[in-house]
Amino acid sequence: MPAVSLRCRRCEAEHELVAVGICSKCFAPLEPVYDLAAQRAAISRESIEAGPLSIWRYADLLPVAAPKEQRLAPGMTPLVSAPRLAAALGIGELFVKLDTANPTHSFKDRVVAVACAKAVELGLETLSCSSTGNLANAVAARAAAEGMEAVVFVPSDLEPEKLLATAVYGATLYSVKGTYDDCSRLNVELSFELPWGFVNTNLRSYYAEGSKTIAYEIVEQLGWELPTAVVSPIASGALYARLAKGFQEFLDLGLVEGSLPRLFGGQPEGCHPVQTAFESGQRVVPVRPNSIARSLAIGSPADGDIAVETAKLTNGAIYSVPEEDIGPNMALLAEQAGIFGETAAGVTLGALREAVRRGELGDRDRVVLLVTGDGLKTPEPVADRLRPIQIAPDADALLDRLGIVV
Repeated sequence: MPAVSLRCRRCEAEHELVAVGICSKCFAPLEPVYDLAAQRAAISRESIEAGPLSIWRYADLLPVAAPKEQRLAPGMTPLVSAPRLAAALGIGELFVKLDTANPTHSFKDRVVAVACAKAVELGLETLSCSSTGNLANAVAARAAAEGMEAVVFVPSDLEPEKLLATAVYGATLYSVKGTYDDCSRLNVELSFELPWGFVNTNLRSYYAEGSKTIAYEIVEQLGWELPTAVVSPIASGALYARLAKGFQEFLDLGLVEGSLPRLFGGQPEGCHPVQTAFESGQRVVPVRPNSIARSLAIGSPADGDIAVETAKLTNGAIYSVPEEDIGPNMALLAEQAGIFGETAAGVTLGALREAVRRGELGDRDRVVLLVTGDGLKTPEPVADRLRPIQIAPDADALLDRLGIVV
């Protein structure tokens, strides 16, 4: 394990590799520090390719040791070409990263696997989180696979599909009368009182690093080449920021040549504090969410400011997508690429369309669009597409209806 400590993002104070998410001196977020010399000695394209077909092929780049028994291992999800959608949008080459292929059908399986590995190492017996749905699914499933208890806190008005997909694993489910941010504050308070592994609170320093593996996989799956751009949803900002970190680490280790891909992010119009900060040049100001894209409805994003820095660093941008466009974008992705993504995918595709409209991306670009969750979890925005035609069990009648003369 190449991680040697946790370091404060603001004051750079060093901390031990324990279950702590914020600096004891200034209360800023902590991030793992790695032994770069050890990584350079251990990591090569060949060593990675010889690893398991999961995120654990990148264990030397993560802040936890790979589990001895890799149960329900996420990662190495498909990267598929979408030529019809590329042509419809006016993009040279478009790939879709399908993290719907993970065990609970979202990218959250990656981050939870890393956080849980740390929880097991520390001897914690309960895995917990605050969630807008996908994370609750991933925590509940991971705890079941590892023989741990799971306790999750979700907003009381969450989609029933996501609630059921959490309860089925035997998790204790607390429905909180409030928003995700209320759930998050409750988790922070409880993390000081209970000996639990709160994956996005006291284990957040490890949890967030799991998102880097998407960047690693994209490079591998493109034949050890970098794309021109990657388009991602933004909720807390952690995924978006860690994508840049993952690409940069591969560049620093000499595993790939070129420059950082431009990173474009999308937020729904009903909750876009990071986009507002990007446009204004100011720090992120919390908002009260009101969006159908519940998985992105985080009004006080923990990594919002670093997401803004990431957009600027990569010469990318962050766009707000109108609420009324989310469902049609989900349908467009399905109709043109055969991929049913959740509401977050409707936002991400909306951000890509906006980048094309502004001339930021076009027919010379090689773009990767992230689909981070399955549309079966959030079908309501496309429910109007369900228009079955009632017919009798009569072939001649149907042929007449079609105007076909036999």
